[in-house]
Amino acid sequence: MKYTIFRSSERGLKDIGWLKSQFTFSFSSYANPMRNGFGLLKVFNDDFVECGKGFGLHPHANMEIVSVLLAGKMNHKDSMGYSDVVQEDWVQIMSAGSGLRHEEYNVGEDEVNFLQIWIEPKLQNINPRYQRRYFPKDKRENKLQTIVSNEEGTDHCWINQNAKLSIGHYTKKTEHTYTLNATNKCVYIFVIEGSVNICGTDIEKRDSIGVWETDVIPLHIEPSSSFIVIEVPVNN
Repeated sequence: MKYTIFRSSERGLKDIGWLKSQFTFSFSSYANPMRNGFGLLKVFNDDFVECGKGFGLHPHANMEIVSVLLAGKMNHKDSMGYSDVVQEDWVQIMSAGSGLRHEEYNVGEDEVNFLQIWIEPKLQNINPRYQRRYFPKDKRENKLQTIVSNEEGTDHCWINQNAKLSIGHYTKKTEHTYTLNATNKCVYIFVIEGSVNICGTDIEKRDSIGVWETDVIPLHIEPSSSFIVIEVPVNN
């Protein structure tokens, strides 16, 4: 097993008033040649958006874009005709494929906090698609819930890549073993709240760890902890 740790204090920062972002990997004005992604996970941003503010209409192509809403309420409008509102515990995905445009604004009364995740696609130039699902905390307490998968289904979102995203929300101390296929796979784990001991190291709030060359990852989870697990190919 090999691993690398990304401490919260080491993230790139962007503060333009209405938007405060913290970048694990190179993005926007943050350029770090040692942090250009982890496997096919290319972007992991921890974004905070003021009320009434947001991202105007802009384009994307050939990227799998996942938004995990941690707090607040945000709209979604795109060139495919979708117009939705997502809020805490909702997950939305866009397979940008051959190209789409979208906007996202804080339409609630509180600050929005969401995780913006970009994963390289398996196939290029597919027809763009959008999907959202709701994952209430009381339905996933003390377990690891799959929220995104490469397999179609009614219980999660699916994307154009051999990847899996899961969220853990634990109210009690728990030992859990995450299993994966070690061949060409790596796992990125980001702690939203609390603390999780992984590879003998305490991964605290807003810290993260990347793990590879293993088929099992023991997780020693402290009470009142939430985290996201992103399993992606190392390369295409």
